[in-house]
Amino acid sequence: MPTILIIVPVNNTQFNETIYNAVKPFMAPDFDLIIQNIEQGCPCIESRYNMAMNTPYVIDLAMRAIDSGEIAGIFVTDMDMTGVDQLRELTTIPVLGGFQASAFTAMMLAQKFSIVTVSRSVMALQEEHIRAFGITDNFASIRSVDMSVTDLSNTDEARRRVYEQSLRAINEDGAEAIILGCTGFVNVAAYVQNELLAKHGIDIPIVDPNIAAVSYLELLIRNNLHQSKLTYCVPPSVCNPY
Repeated sequence: MPTILIIVPVNNTQFNETIYNAVKPFMAPDFDLIIQNIEQGCPCIESRYNMAMNTPYVIDLAMRAIDSGEIAGIFVTDMDMTGVDQLRELTTIPVLGGFQASAFTAMMLAQKFSIVTVSRSVMALQEEHIRAFGITDNFASIRSVDMSVTDLSNTDEARRRVYEQSLRAINEDGAEAIILGCTGFVNVAAYVQNELLAKHGIDIPIVDPNIAAVSYLELLIRNNLHQSKLTYCVPPSVCNPY
């Protein structure tokens, strides 16, 4: 049975159980799931500094898991993809972050999407992803709910704020789909999607990055696909401790 490893790229277990329980029901029965967090670095990813600090620990955890020979794919549960590009150079199993899977899911279902993310500190960083992936024509806006990642365990408040900002993105920015800009928004997407339909008759996709990424990983694994080694070249051995 192929096993997907979810790496939570922060030094606490706050989201492990909730992410596992949210994702597992959407997985095919012939796939297994493991979730682990790093034990060093920062407690959340809300800046480039946090990414830089936590990337080495994400790489180390991933490579130790790959060496076990039991892992078929890795999802780093982070919209800003801490360590993802680096891991893609080091392995031939598929590795994903949350952003690409969410954005391209939204683009399959709508022409323009908005991001509803956590704090103001990540907005420019996530806008950089839009430019890097060449999808600016599909991007309507990015809005913040002004919550720290560590506050997202308050699901009711997260739902309320995501709903409000999603409605504004639709009415003011022309969004036709919404992606949640943080993998800490667990059990939020379906609620917001249902509320928009029930209260306003607005029927649009709200993309949960955890579910989207794991679903993409299943597709890649089934089709025996992984990142191009022409794009993600193996580092020279002199520079590669793995």
